[in-house]
Amino acid sequence: MANMQMTKTPMPEQDPNVRNKNFKEVTLGYTAEMAINEAQRCMQCKKPKCVEGCPVNIRIPEFIAKVAEGDFAAAYEVITSTNALPALSGRVCPQETQCESKCVRGVKGEPVAIGRLERFVADWYRENVNAMPQKAQSNGIKVAVVGSGPSGLTCASELAKKGYEVSIFEALHTAGGVLVYGIPEFRLPKAIVANEVEKLKAQGVTVMTDMVIGKVLSIDELFEELGFKAVFVGSGAGLPMFMHIPGEALKGVCSANEYLTRINLMKAYKEEYDTPILHSKAAAIVGGGNVAMDAARCAKRMGAEKVYIVYRRGEAEMPARLEEQHHAKEEGIEFMTLTNPVEILGGEDGRVNGMKCIKMELGEPDA
Repeated sequence: MANMQMTKTPMPEQDPNVRNKNFKEVTLGYTAEMAINEAQRCMQCKKPKCVEGCPVNIRIPEFIAKVAEGDFAAAYEVITSTNALPALSGRVCPQETQCESKCVRGVKGEPVAIGRLERFVADWYRENVNAMPQKAQSNGIKVAVVGSGPSGLTCASELAKKGYEVSIFEALHTAGGVLVYGIPEFRLPKAIVANEVEKLKAQGVTVMTDMVIGKVLSIDELFEELGFKAVFVGSGAGLPMFMHIPGEALKGVCSANEYLTRINLMKAYKEEYDTPILHSKAAAIVGGGNVAMDAARCAKRMGAEKVYIVYRRGEAEMPARLEEQHHAKEEGIEFMTLTNPVEILGGEDGRVNGMKCIKMELGEPDA
């Protein structure tokens, strides 16, 4: 008999006024009892729409059934048969627009907390088993993976399982891509990413950092001189986009890409590191996506007294995950919606001291 509780089992979190001053993980995860209770909410549909909503088609009802039975090891085996990175996707995947959006429990209440359960299973396995995978028998075929972000790590894992000799080429000095330079520690602890990289190495994957393909080596050289038979390019979004408005060259203006990289990859939030970073009493972050939320929440933790999200559309149109918006508001971030910057203002010292904006009105969707 399914648990007919209408809402998700709440997940413990740090208090907002405590966590907005530290970089420890905000959400603390389910206990075994909480996970079993939530798993029992699943209706075990004969035609599970949630699986259709999952980009990698995790057998969701099957792994949840194992959680409900308390067989967490079996649940992990089900998940990892199609998803190489459950500890990561359980934390940062937008489940509310994917698997959970299809859950029938969401019609008259809240959907089953699929992401939270996936995270629980992955964390339980890491903390209680953490067995390194076995290396498959080699088929002698070399494949290069350019980039070690989520797509690169997943590609490398799937190929290694099939016996391919995989080498990852990462431009930065630490493997993980956006998982280490973009997503803050309080959303995704870097020790979890490092553990996933170690699993890849156990599968026989070679990970090479400080390797900028196109500079150090070309794609042609990978094929012709190093003997790779295929190359997967997962190099990420790359350069940031600016608004091309007056004042963008002022001191104190930077891209979220650079700001987050300095904080996350270069550890500017730690006292023992001397990474240069912008500090201010007030910060405005332009945009309404997950990157904007990450930058705003980092600015608050780095000492800003006032932090504003400035977004040209309404709150309902924000692409950021609802959980991230909720956490940002709890932490004291102020949302200025239907507000569009037209000029960044500066003083005689060449530093930014304000921003000129116009109010917007929603029209018909243009994208």
